[in-house]
Amino acid sequence: MQRLTIVQMNDSHGYLELHPELFWVGDHAEYRMAGGYARIATLLETIRSERPGEVLAFDCGDTIHGTYGAVQTRGEALVPILNALAFDGMTAHWEFAYGPERFCEVAGRLSYPMLAVNCYDDATGDLVFPPYTVCETDDLQIGVVGIAATIVDKTMPPSFSEGIHFTLGNEELPGQIAHLRDEEGVDLVLVVSHLGFPQEVKLAREVDGIDVLLSAHTHNRLFAPVIVNGTILIQSGCHGSFLGRLDIEVEGGRIMHHAHRLLTVDEGIRPDPEVEEMASRTLDPHRAELDRVVGRTATALNRSTVLEATMDNLLLQALQDLTGADLAFSNGWRYGAPVRPGPVTVNDLWNIIPTNPPVSTVGITGSELLAMMEENLEHTFSRDPYNQMGGYVKRCLGLNIYCKLENPAGHRIQEFFVGGRPLDLDRRYTAAFVTVQGVPEQYGQGRQHREVRAIDALERYLAKGTVTAELRGTVVAI
Repeated sequence: MQRLTIVQMNDSHGYLELHPELFWVGDHAEYRMAGGYARIATLLETIRSERPGEVLAFDCGDTIHGTYGAVQTRGEALVPILNALAFDGMTAHWEFAYGPERFCEVAGRLSYPMLAVNCYDDATGDLVFPPYTVCETDDLQIGVVGIAATIVDKTMPPSFSEGIHFTLGNEELPGQIAHLRDEEGVDLVLVVSHLGFPQEVKLAREVDGIDVLLSAHTHNRLFAPVIVNGTILIQSGCHGSFLGRLDIEVEGGRIMHHAHRLLTVDEGIRPDPEVEEMASRTLDPHRAELDRVVGRTATALNRSTVLEATMDNLLLQALQDLTGADLAFSNGWRYGAPVRPGPVTVNDLWNIIPTNPPVSTVGITGSELLAMMEENLEHTFSRDPYNQMGGYVKRCLGLNIYCKLENPAGHRIQEFFVGGRPLDLDRRYTAAFVTVQGVPEQYGQGRQHREVRAIDALERYLAKGTVTAELRGTVVAI
């Protein structure tokens, strides 16, 4: 019997150090400190020392973006840290936020391969990254295929995918599996994916021959593996607050036994001194500014709820306060470490919206609002997982929508109110927003980008006094 331990990190979003994380306890949320790559390094070293020669570790992406230190260095700060963690392979999503050219530069300095079977160069039709790698342990050869997020060129800002395009990877995958088994002679096939849990479950159902699928993008904390068509599928939370550990026993190229644990990267873990120093080197020159208190919140801020979130209510309140618009919109981002009631710092603001886009305004008709929100609900809850393009539901302020999530596309919204009045399909409303994901370019007229950026708007709003950002029932499933 041969043994293999697989360790997964996904959606760490550049959280260099310990940070607050939300944990559900009975009927309420608790906030505890967790994460940081120095503690992840310690966990990896512990696992590797327990099973020398039998451990492979993978990063499913959303890593080189998401916090001040990552964004201000355009991913550079993560390179030595990730190399110290010594993963065996990785795929990507928000890494493309710096543009494909910059991301390729950063990926080229990693000591392990960036994998994407579904990312193509527009000019040549060639793959931008290798589709697979073969990893060896003492006893096994494992073929590893990467699938990057398919939504990069579909719902994200155009600069993310300049000169490249993405497929789902489902059509390419069977050929890669056959090649790995027949030509490379691997014992097992593992897929490192950033499609999102619903899409990956469908993928595993329709593609034979995947032994293990490491899932990402949707921030699921899977406390037990999901078995689909013989594939063992795991996903391990977000923000680097968790790692997934999968121990398997193999005989004759078949997994005979598996055991899984979702490991919390809690503050009691001793941080690795070398990695801790790397993180500190990035942040120390900026700590005085990042630790500066800009206001107080009476509401715990988080993005852990699908239809509406307190963190985004704060952002939208700031946009509406700045512009006086009827409505405010932002993307349904999942990432962003929680902020506990009390002081709010500059660092918290960068965690809320690390891209720091300009505040924008647009005129938008009632009929456009209805179409935009129906489109967004379909992107979030499509019956066909391959049509899901989330994120969570678009964040909204100034409206109330009552919807049937189980209904087909275009027929989910039952009632729609703006400012407490029924939506007027012919009226033109004013909307404030951030990024094209807030209000896509096909909606509205007279789009204007202001000089004030999102973090400045948040700081101005917080300076007015202690804020509340409770859930308002903006989007309600009925």
